Amino acid sequence: MTTMSAESSISKQIVELVKSQSWDTGTHLPAQMLADRLRVSRQPINTALAMLHEKGLLTRERNKGYFVGEGFDEHIADIVQALGLEETDVITTVYFRIADDLLKGDLPQEFSEQLIKNRYGLTASQLNSVLSRIAKEGWAERKPGYGWIFSSMLLTPDSLLQSYRLRLALEPAALLEPGFRLDPAVLEQCRATERHLLAGGIETATADELHNRGVRFHESLVEASGNAFFIDTIKRVNRVRRLLSYRSMRQRDRYPEHCRQHLHILDLLERERNEEASAFMKEHLQYTLLSIAKIGNILQP
Repeated sequence: MTTMSAESSISKQIVELVKSQSWDTGTHLPAQMLADRLRVSRQPINTALAMLHEKGLLTRERNKGYFVGEGFDEHIADIVQALGLEETDVITTVYFRIADDLLKGDLPQEFSEQLIKNRYGLTASQLNSVLSRIAKEGWAERKPGYGWIFSSMLLTPDSLLQSYRLRLALEPAALLEPGFRLDPAVLEQCRATERHLLAGGIETATADELHNRGVRFHESLVEASGNAFFIDTIKRVNRVRRLLSYRSMRQRDRYPEHCRQHLHILDLLERERNEEASAFMKEHLQYTLLSIAKIGNILQP
């Protein structure tokens, strides 16, 4: 089995982004916006957009760029499979097995590539893909010289609570920054995502999709602050907390209330009532902290 090419991987991520954000037919897809969201350069974005255009999923207008086509009305899995973009399940499966084994204490904090390759029966290509994903998300890094090491920040259930306490200090303040400006289009995209989740998406979304939608909501609001220090911090925190966040998704009954709270924050920001939005953001994060504390048994090894 082989992993996807870089172009196919980016194409798949663009497809997933369009679907997760519920962008309608005709929505403009600026290359720079996609590059920023997917954290890659514009070159692979342009290649992927051209590929999706050739497949009929996007339309293109001269001097304007690419737009969402009618083909996105289909189910995402059908789209990805029809495009020949489907990635083997082995990478995602092993990723979660490593995460679970780490939290159970079945893996040493320092490890070699050979250990992971042999333990999970990976090819060299699969090993590289899995470790690249783990490194990108910040819960392991290559040691100088030889070997890898898992981040010690992720080895206790309290790590997720600590990440929320940091966000509790940062996110309400971001809404009060003097340069705060939330693009109306971004606000509507966030609102559409929350409505989609309340309409059944909470039950059908994968752990990846559910986590990414929450991340995009909070990062979009912090990005609107215009404060580069806030933006860098929230992105670092979100990468590191992903591992434990996945575990907390085993119980999803708290998510409808999360979505309703997100929608209320958006309504306040739309009316430029940022002080109220900031106060409610604090309540929202405190509510999440309490919710996660109640399911501490899920986060335990």
